[in-house]
Amino acid sequence: MNKEPKSFDWYKLRNHMVENQLIARGIYDPHVIRAMRTVKRHKFVPIDMLSKAYDDEPLPIGLGQTISQPYIVAHMSELLRISPNDTVLEVGTGSGYQAAVLSQLANHVITVESIASLANEAKERLQSMGIHNISVLQGDGGLGTPHHGPYEAIIVSAAAPEIPEPLMLQLKIGGRLVAPIGQSNDQTLVLYKNIGYRSVLKKLYAVRFVSLTGEWGL
Repeated sequence: MNKEPKSFDWYKLRNHMVENQLIARGIYDPHVIRAMRTVKRHKFVPIDMLSKAYDDEPLPIGLGQTISQPYIVAHMSELLRISPNDTVLEVGTGSGYQAAVLSQLANHVITVESIASLANEAKERLQSMGIHNISVLQGDGGLGTPHHGPYEAIIVSAAAPEIPEPLMLQLKIGGRLVAPIGQSNDQTLVLYKNIGYRSVLKKLYAVRFVSLTGEWGL
């Protein structure tokens, strides 16, 4: 997505992000913190956004899509409580940043992007960075990928009116799903837990994501 200029101290900027945007705001999982220190966010933003790569905000990546705010990436990852042997499904690949963070936590990440050009770019980017435990697929993410599941964790990086039913059906018993739910200007991050005999839905806080497309989208 870009060529790195030599004028930025990426290591320093990334660690400043982790200390001031994540740890200072309550991100405590050491595995998530290590993943956020490891993954180079500046590799996932357009060249004209490089100076903002580690800022506390989402950034546009073209085609009406964004790379999420670092805190949101870290918190959603933390909420999933991913274990090293888990397989995780992500809906909404974008530039691939969230998937790259998840790849540091899980055994395998399946990520689905509806926009073919973004899916292809993300796949090439991740491979060029030596990240090989991510499968990037192009399609309707709200339908999930049942032939790869069921999953221990599912993360939805685009807003839908409700949690897509196919995704709930692809979540293992004991699994967790985190997603923004609501309309374009009124969304809430929710945590859904499948505990077998019943499910638990917890509403967390207001967020703003791009809209999910496809059968279950806005």
